[in-house]
Amino acid sequence: MLVRVRSKDGNFRFELTETDDASVLATKILETTVDADPKSVQVSSQPRGGETALHTLKGRNLKSLGLKHGDLIFVSYKSRTPDTSGSEPFPAASAPAPAAAGPSAGPAAAAPKRIWDTVKEDPVDDYWRARDGKITRGRDARFCKHTANGMCDYCMPLEPYDQSYHASHSIKHISYHAWIRKLQPQAGTAPPGSAASILPPLTPTSYKVKTPCPSGNHSPWPAGICTACQPSAITLQPQPYRMVDHVEFADHGLIDQFLQAWRGTGAQRFGWLIGHFEPYEEVPMGIKAVVEAIHEPPQDDEPDGLSLHLPWEDDERIRKLASLSSTPLTIVGQIFTDLTPNPDDKTKSLYKRHPQSFYLSGLETIFAAALQLQNPTASKSSSTGQYSSRFVTVVVSGNQAEDVDIMAYQASEQACAMVEADMIEASVEPSQVRVKEEDQSVARYVPDVFYRFKNEYGIDVKSSAKPCFPVEYLIVTLTHGFPKEPSPIFRSVKFPIENRASLQMQTPDKLFSSLREAHAPDVTDSKQGLTPDHRQQRATLARLLSDWHLLAFLDGMGIMGDDIKAVVRAATAQSLEEPTLLDGVLQTDGWRNLMAITAESAPAARSAPSGSAGGFDDDISEDILNQIAQEQTGASAGGSRSRTCPHCTFENTHGGSDCEVCGLPLG
Repeated sequence: MLVRVRSKDGNFRFELTETDDASVLATKILETTVDADPKSVQVSSQPRGGETALHTLKGRNLKSLGLKHGDLIFVSYKSRTPDTSGSEPFPAASAPAPAAAGPSAGPAAAAPKRIWDTVKEDPVDDYWRARDGKITRGRDARFCKHTANGMCDYCMPLEPYDQSYHASHSIKHISYHAWIRKLQPQAGTAPPGSAASILPPLTPTSYKVKTPCPSGNHSPWPAGICTACQPSAITLQPQPYRMVDHVEFADHGLIDQFLQAWRGTGAQRFGWLIGHFEPYEEVPMGIKAVVEAIHEPPQDDEPDGLSLHLPWEDDERIRKLASLSSTPLTIVGQIFTDLTPNPDDKTKSLYKRHPQSFYLSGLETIFAAALQLQNPTASKSSSTGQYSSRFVTVVVSGNQAEDVDIMAYQASEQACAMVEADMIEASVEPSQVRVKEEDQSVARYVPDVFYRFKNEYGIDVKSSAKPCFPVEYLIVTLTHGFPKEPSPIFRSVKFPIENRASLQMQTPDKLFSSLREAHAPDVTDSKQGLTPDHRQQRATLARLLSDWHLLAFLDGMGIMGDDIKAVVRAATAQSLEEPTLLDGVLQTDGWRNLMAITAESAPAARSAPSGSAGGFDDDISEDILNQIAQEQTGASAGGSRSRTCPHCTFENTHGGSDCEVCGLPLG
């Protein structure tokens, strides 16, 4: 058969047979190159993307690779360097691997693992990869003419990316795993061992200049550039899929507690969303982000905006703490408020984000894209082992009815690629994004950028995106909601929230006071026997500890050390009523130290004076308390003894210190 090869050295044709080893093709390719490094030779079925190192294919025949008569292969390589000048070429064509060799003899088994094979994905990805994701349909009473055990075109399952199903159910975007199924060839349609069946279907979008240039014919950018290393022109288009389909808050109290800061100060507020990902059955092969807590970092709040202190120094500690939960948690997104009270009715919020203005401003979109780049998603379907991000952005603002509402978004893959390439910036108009100018001094290359829209005549028009273009081309909308039967991981919200200096403060005294109120120092190991009162004490303490803000503060104090793991696991257990739940916590040295400090920090008990009905307030000074005690003691000892006032000579029989008539002191 005839195999065509195209490289930077030109076009070539080789006569080969289907049983020839890949090393035969490799040797012929090397003969056409100019001082190529054999280990750097890469082949692909397309001009860009999907490259595979040729030396990893050694030991496989051309038929197993899916090559047919007339196929065109694109070849790229790097020239030899002093370090690679001694590299051995591929085995000679006269010594291919025997066709009858057993599987154990094939060098493919010794080939290094590919990046995407070593990736550890999120459990929700493992869940959907183990299922076909097809949309089941019931029997159609009008068109199905077969028996109950039969199936026809009207009732057979649909693919998870079926457009008619999504349109009929008002689903704007297909899910991430449905998108992968759409790109991957169906079973049996791709030849075994072909590039389509072996290589992953996704390649991360990149608009950066390739450095060094694959051709190797010039100096790296910005000293030189060519068609082989420069990015192609960009046409912005709505993203057909989304990495997350739904944002679910585990409890209504999360949003209400978050809004308390705005209600108390009138300033906007920002927080990180702590949660995990779960399957979302409302969308074929859907994924939802379940938010279990909102952690508020240090910030400077204003009525019309806020400033964050980035990079956040507690980022690593909070992520590690969240991962210790019984259901491992992480930072799944960000949330911020944009609320302005209506001047005519302070109970209403202005409707500012709508189709005639914007949903997510250019600055917010760029910030969201930057955060998504910092939180990539591990994927076995990507040639790099990572693809896009599941980091979500939630905005709390006024809706059309001027009520407080929630809106969820993500920046598109194109937005992230443009931010990574430093191509865009925020505009003075929040609904627009500005394309930066090319600047070789900072190695910024900006290709042509276009976007499509329908004009006033309904005609599809392609227009240049320079200098500005609408921000909606860079965002993806998500749905949001609350569970019908809430089952949050954290059951308590009583401890003060972090970084709210103007409203409440987190202090060690408040922590110790909360522990004493729950009788934490009195809780003993279950092996010593549990009475009903002991069970109630343990449940109360477990509920107190099941507070994200308390756990984060306790971890930041450093008293528990590594023993914080046992506390977090117990606080996030499925049932807090389990009698032995706290045994692992009570046995740790960190907990004993905490209880010792809690007991020592308790205020000293003050005995009440004799004859008094109860104790006294701690704010009353000691001198006043002593005076009252002396007066009460004198009154009880002297009975009805009278005292003459030195000022008005009135005889006073009461036990007070002032005269009943003139009010002057008796003594």
